[in-house]
Amino acid sequence: MGMAQSGAQGGGKRRRARRSGAINEINMTPFIDVVLVLLIVFMVAAPMMTVGVPLDLPQSKASPLNSDTKPVTLSIRQTGQVFLGEDELTDDTIVPKLTDTAKSGFEERVFVRGDKRVDYGRVAQVMAIVTGGGFKKVALVTEPDQK
Repeated sequence: MGMAQSGAQGGGKRRRARRSGAINEINMTPFIDVVLVLLIVFMVAAPMMTVGVPLDLPQSKASPLNSDTKPVTLSIRQTGQVFLGEDELTDDTIVPKLTDTAKSGFEERVFVRGDKRVDYGRVAQVMAIVTGGGFKKVALVTEPDQK
């Protein structure tokens, strides 16, 4: 009798709950982790990705300029070659290329980066070409003094 009772109550079979289809939710945690890691990597690497020609800039005790917008930068190598970004320019093409690149026209800030071993006369010549072309805000770029 004891067996009949237990069989009648439970039926001897267990029923399993059936899943109705696939889970349609995306687990966002791994995605957020990957995005945060990429954000940190790009934040660390961004200052190292300076576009332009590598130069050995002279050092000075001048304080850095605060600027909201990215200025147009001309680079002068030790050999006297002039570059806008990574494009080499001749003296005749400096002003037309600056005019094409400048978003604010002749009020655009132009930085001149000259290698510390370049002839001072060449730097002055490039600055004269830029200011003679109508650009008013021309500045020299140096590295902060390490002392």
